[in-house]
Amino acid sequence: MKFEKLSLEGLFLITPTMHGDNRGFFTERFREDLFNEQGIFFDIKQVNHSRSSPGVLRGLHYQWGPPQGKLITCLAGKIQDVVVDIRAKSKTFGKYESVVLAEDRPQWLLVPPGFAHGFCVLEGNNADVLYFVDNYWNPNGEGGIFWNDPDLNINWLCENPLVSDKDKKNNSFEVYKSKLFF
Repeated sequence: MKFEKLSLEGLFLITPTMHGDNRGFFTERFREDLFNEQGIFFDIKQVNHSRSSPGVLRGLHYQWGPPQGKLITCLAGKIQDVVVDIRAKSKTFGKYESVVLAEDRPQWLLVPPGFAHGFCVLEGNNADVLYFVDNYWNPNGEGGIFWNDPDLNINWLCENPLVSDKDKKNNSFEVYKSKLFF
């Protein structure tokens, strides 16, 4: 497994080793001991799976009560995954990181608590996204930031995305800064 630190502190892109031939491939998607060797201690509490149609954009979501870290992979299709640092004391507060996750590259994006997360489905197929999370979901402890907030200036790769009514009601980054959950 390859562990690559990304530009925002705490984010990792993790690439498992692939063993493939004309029959297909095999890979170990998660090995606690290898994560621990990198100083990553991720206690899986819940596993979530979403399927989204082409052009769907989900996010930007965060869980503050209790805080929730995520380990995200794309099992089918292709997504642009985006995370925004919402930790007030971080030197990268308000900055974002974007990676493409796809079924043909079994990578994980490790997102610790203190980040807003979203993704959009690229190209013409549905996308299946699997999330391992380190705390239980609480509907009273979640929040959202508008995906197209001009203060964040995210370069989304999907045009005219399909966004849920709930996500259309997310707050601006300016409103988040007045609350500062992290």
